[in-house]
Amino acid sequence: MSLKKSFMAAFAIVVLACVVPVGKAEPQGRQIRLLLSPGTNVDPVEIIKHLSQKCPNVVITHNRNPKASDYLLDARWAGDYRFQVVAHGGDTIYVTETALLSNSVKDVCKFLNSRPAPGAPPQTY
Repeated sequence: MSLKKSFMAAFAIVVLACVVPVGKAEPQGRQIRLLLSPGTNVDPVEIIKHLSQKCPNVVITHNRNPKASDYLLDARWAGDYRFQVVAHGGDTIYVTETALLSNSVKDVCKFLNSRPAPGAPPQTY
């Protein structure tokens, strides 16, 4: 390979490395607000850290006003991580149990991002 072709290939790699972010989660559409349950015994800082990596559009709010959050998250450690998502009105709509905190957060993120926005009209089939 000629020196000119080698230089062009290296230049293209450097340009792509600067333009294409690798491994960074981008916000997915709408912001979703979770209120942590008072009974949560998992470190909130660790939950927030994993949320920011897995789905930056999901945030933890400390505002106890029911209208300030979309869902309640009850996160417990009892030999495994047990996460429960509760809708307004008190209905449990999702649960997951995993050995790793990152997997519980990933599962919750996937579930929340697959749902229509709270208050949106129901989907018709």
